[in-house]
Amino acid sequence: MDRRNFLKSSGVLLGTSTLDFPTPQFELKKKIKVGLIGCGGRGTGAAFQALAADPDAELVALADIFPDQIETALAALKEGHKDKVKVDEKRKYVGFEAYKDLIASDVDVVLLASPPCFRPDHLAEAVKKGKHIFCEKPMAVDIPGVHSVRESVKLAKEKKLNIVAGFCFRYSVPNRELAKLVHAGNIGDIYALSTFRLGGELTQKPRQASWTDLQDQLRNWFYYQRYSGDIIVEQTIHSIDFMSWMLGDKLPKTVTGTGGRQSKPWTEFGNVFDHFAIEFDYGDGLKGFHFGRQQNGTQGRNTVEAIGNKGNLQVAMLSSYVINGQNPWKFQGKMNNMYQTQHDELFAAIRNKQVINDGDTMADSTMLAIWAREAAYTGKAISLDQILNSTKTYGPKSDGYNWEMGLDTAKIPRPGHES
Repeated sequence: MDRRNFLKSSGVLLGTSTLDFPTPQFELKKKIKVGLIGCGGRGTGAAFQALAADPDAELVALADIFPDQIETALAALKEGHKDKVKVDEKRKYVGFEAYKDLIASDVDVVLLASPPCFRPDHLAEAVKKGKHIFCEKPMAVDIPGVHSVRESVKLAKEKKLNIVAGFCFRYSVPNRELAKLVHAGNIGDIYALSTFRLGGELTQKPRQASWTDLQDQLRNWFYYQRYSGDIIVEQTIHSIDFMSWMLGDKLPKTVTGTGGRQSKPWTEFGNVFDHFAIEFDYGDGLKGFHFGRQQNGTQGRNTVEAIGNKGNLQVAMLSSYVINGQNPWKFQGKMNNMYQTQHDELFAAIRNKQVINDGDTMADSTMLAIWAREAAYTGKAISLDQILNSTKTYGPKSDGYNWEMGLDTAKIPRPGHES
């Protein structure tokens, strides 16, 4: 039985809920028009997966601030899905306002994959116009942005729009099986959980003679606080999201942490840290720990471990999933492509007039990562009430971006020395 027939007949696990899809009552051959906002590597990958998710999905529009990124993405997508790419010149939207033009068109689904500083406004516009959404992580770079996301999520629920978040670990088959067992109490009450996301540095795009300083920053956006939110918000947030999922998506009481930059020179490569170490205190003795690092020449690690009063879990991501103790278990099933599953389930939900809304957990996990960053930047323990009431922003809203604006000149934080 293929995946689509399986979805029709048996239901599918969506996030942490199971929905039973009824017999479809729609036109099987109706085209689903897709638009991509943010044509970098991750956005192009998302478009490939969207086109593979439904036989009648078509890519009809692209938007980016850089026209060459549109052309690069388009060439790759035509090579892989020639008959499903229908983007003419009028549907190549360029500039900071391009997202509005694409969303105002007749697309059914928008893929939001621009740098995360733009995500709250892009999400708000897509929900306002009634589009189904794939929303790459993270969803914001500061707490005011998270509050905007929450408002969009609320409206999306009222409009019954689909929002699938880019937190791909929640769409992994072994992770889902593990989550069921943990939530059923197979390792008992959890005392502590740790996550490690250790790896190398991201590639920097060499400066071209024709680039302005702002263009250089935006092409290397992950090295800047304003655009990426730092590595803990932009990348290692996946591990924080996994921690939150295993712990029932409840919020901690306080967060404490440290971090800094050790490997790269402070005079280059923007203003982000290259390592973080964070403690999430949930009260009653329960603590979560996160360690993230981007340093070349160091040992990689992508693990999750938890200790409960009935056993422990040990996960080496994409490799091994084990529970030891009173209820031993080891995943022995078939691994899935979690990135593809995200889109498979999104498009199946649209076809079957069902709704997936990852909004609450995606907003919470984004807040957790921002909370952790602020604790490390300041060197102070930050309470839930304090972070919820934070008004600190890292840059303008999307409408405030233009090619004459100032650069991100924030300094690399020095806890205890700078506010």
